[in-house]
Amino acid sequence: MTRIELLKKLLPGFIPLFVFIAADEIWGTKIGLFVAVGVGMLELVWVWIREKKIDKFILFDTLLLVSLGAISILLENDLFFKLKPGLIELILVTILAVSAFSNVNLVGLMGKRYLKDVQFDEAQVKRMRKSLKSLFYIFSVHTALVFYSTFYMSKEAWAFISGGLFYILFGIYFLFGIFVQKRKQKKYAGEEWVPLVDEKGNVTGQAPRSKVHDGSKLLHPVVHMQVLTPQKAVLLQKRSRSKLIQPGKWDTAVGGHISAGENLEEALKKEAFEEIGLKDFSARLVEVYQWESDIETELVYLFVTYDHKNFQVSTTDEVEEARFWTAKQIEKQLGSELLTPNFEHEFQMLKKKGLL
Repeated sequence: MTRIELLKKLLPGFIPLFVFIAADEIWGTKIGLFVAVGVGMLELVWVWIREKKIDKFILFDTLLLVSLGAISILLENDLFFKLKPGLIELILVTILAVSAFSNVNLVGLMGKRYLKDVQFDEAQVKRMRKSLKSLFYIFSVHTALVFYSTFYMSKEAWAFISGGLFYILFGIYFLFGIFVQKRKQKKYAGEEWVPLVDEKGNVTGQAPRSKVHDGSKLLHPVVHMQVLTPQKAVLLQKRSRSKLIQPGKWDTAVGGHISAGENLEEALKKEAFEEIGLKDFSARLVEVYQWESDIETELVYLFVTYDHKNFQVSTTDEVEEARFWTAKQIEKQLGSELLTPNFEHEFQMLKKKGLL
């Protein structure tokens, strides 16, 4: 759940309070209370029409508004009513504290309820906790100010702190977030961007290529293609010694990242031509699996093709050479430093499927 998504869930519950603050200044406490409660009821009806469910946070806020407002009117003392925003925020601060600083991510659990079928990977959870910590500090400061203004400041000052200051703080927070995001985009402007996905392959975002190779383990999709002959020989490429990962080792004939905006077919054709000069081939998808190395985590789409007559390799910064290996030759080198671990994994996978 992003910062914006989180606040979209929280902010509607504060609308009745902000309406009361404005209405109280115009018509007084009693009329302001009725107007605010009416707005809260309309919100509940609107959410029910759109989502067929009762928003518990809006309901809680409206009921608390009624109870504290009634006490304030009966006792002719608005202290109880003025405590309301501080009490609500105190609850939110507690939720944020538990979510940000313990192993129980209450906000994440709430997010899964609202955003069904969405899974949070390790990197997303880490980013969420960082955002939750920031929100915790902001809410804590604002809550303290609300309580202080309730007891020691004028009603006008309390109204500003409870209402206007709330938006000002978050405005600053989000402007800072936008500024940081723009700086990141500028920094990575010249890089290839790749999609980020969940375990099912659903796109969840995108990141520059260097970020998915920095140990963050952001899950991203890649295409691999094993090139076979009817005699069950396997075409392997020797990775360039300048490669960041597994330099100088023999590897799957075709392998590469899917760029942002590319589909599987486009990425496979691009990589096959760039690495072994192969085009006009047909291939079939035989497996989708997750592969993790020391610096990255990939969702691998493994293809197989028997079209190999037109392949050609010229030495580049990607591939040094390519040649066919028999299954027996490969088996003799398993566990050595000659083959990449990822290829060895795929070799065993092909054997189990009866393709070798």
